[in-house]
Amino acid sequence: MTGTLPKRDTLTDLEQHVQQEGRDEYVKQVRGKINDLEIKYIYYQFISVTGRVVGKGVPADHWESIAERGFQLVYGATANLYVDRHNNYIGYGPEASELVAIPDPETFCQLPWEPRVARVYCTCFRNREEPEQPGAVLTSDCRGNLRRIHAQFQSEHNGLHLRHGAEPEMMWLKKGADGLPDGGKTKPNCYHIDQFEELRPVVLRVIEYSQAMGLDMIQGDHEDAPGQLELNFMFDDALKTCDRLTTYRQICAQVGREFGLIACFMSKPFMGVSANGCHHNLSLWYGGEEQIKDFDLDSLPGLDANFSYRKGGENTFMPDPSLSETKPGPTGLNAIGGVIEHLGALTAIGCSTVNSYRRLWDTGLWAPVYADWGFQNRTCGLRVSAPGRFEYRAVDSMVNPYLMAAGILKAFDDGIKRDLDPGEPETRNLYEAMEAGKKVKKLPMSLGEALERLDQDEVIKSAMPGDMYRVFTWYKRDEWERFLATTSNWDVENYIDCLP
Repeated sequence: MTGTLPKRDTLTDLEQHVQQEGRDEYVKQVRGKINDLEIKYIYYQFISVTGRVVGKGVPADHWESIAERGFQLVYGATANLYVDRHNNYIGYGPEASELVAIPDPETFCQLPWEPRVARVYCTCFRNREEPEQPGAVLTSDCRGNLRRIHAQFQSEHNGLHLRHGAEPEMMWLKKGADGLPDGGKTKPNCYHIDQFEELRPVVLRVIEYSQAMGLDMIQGDHEDAPGQLELNFMFDDALKTCDRLTTYRQICAQVGREFGLIACFMSKPFMGVSANGCHHNLSLWYGGEEQIKDFDLDSLPGLDANFSYRKGGENTFMPDPSLSETKPGPTGLNAIGGVIEHLGALTAIGCSTVNSYRRLWDTGLWAPVYADWGFQNRTCGLRVSAPGRFEYRAVDSMVNPYLMAAGILKAFDDGIKRDLDPGEPETRNLYEAMEAGKKVKKLPMSLGEALERLDQDEVIKSAMPGDMYRVFTWYKRDEWERFLATTSNWDVENYIDCLP
């Protein structure tokens, strides 16, 4: 019979996602919020390979149909619809089909700067009409990959799950008459309250918007670069932390527009001062329960999940209280061992741009260049920053947090399964320790070298299943090749009149 699709005995991944238990109730709750808050327009967004927020905007009248059927967008949107230096579209050509993005209703939240508009995160799938794997998960969807990788990790380790927080440093830059950056809004004086005060209107606006979208803001300070701030929010399950970091970036971009400033997340805009890092504080937990932050639940500007945090449970990184040692418990040590084992490949994800390596080369500014660990030792790639957690330092503000969390989970998994021992913590300044004869592996010192280390590491590559690894490395190798194929001011200054 023509004109009909063949019958299937099983549901596609897309159909299972739409029909998951409890989702219909979430869809109805969103309609209630749309009506109560008088939402007129919704941004349906997902995350590209570089961490950029992409998607579509749709009038709120169509919520139910989009919730069921999703919307379509070219596969290449997962690679920013970007062409490489040979003029080929990265990842997917113009002949490729269109993905289907299905909203996750629990992430629905009103935008505080424009109350008529809301946003919702989406999960991406292959098109329903694809001849092969119709409606399957789209493996170039980094957010969907993280959800699945974390679920697999929990399944294989009896419910053990990653909770982490991020420290997103960024710089508030002035705009020149040409609209380009014209230095920092403040002076590079670290922890200087007067410089913090100069940015107070910006800080308070960011905090206001962040709290309205469910970020539990906890502390902040002025860092030691021009206009550089770090504003932190409470840690949580991996996917929620990644969503909140992405939301934080969107908030900063909006606040920059309102104040005529540039919200700069570039890793190293200025040499000679600190870069924009994004340290990740990591721990593995059993149990716990969701608790709503202290809000008026009847007036939440979005669904409850935006405002809930997992609390309680057993933190497996805590030291054994029966021992006098302060080292993390066995699971924590294995996790550190896994990260040390794979730190070279992880650097391609955590330091993902050509500019990222300016941070590592600008010595003397506490950049994490060596694959070692210690207590409160900022010369190491990892430090135990407090009992029950360690700080992963080889990551900067340009990171795609979904790829980073997935890579860390794979490193943890390998460390636990292989019982990897990270060795004793380093208490000395690593630079001095090496002068005394210590042998320490160095991190890759360029994007090209990091991509080579990634290509040799099957464990970390598995954090980018299916098309993800192909798309990521295509995009990043093209970035590296473009850099190598470019003449810069440095070239001209050093070589224009070097002979005769």
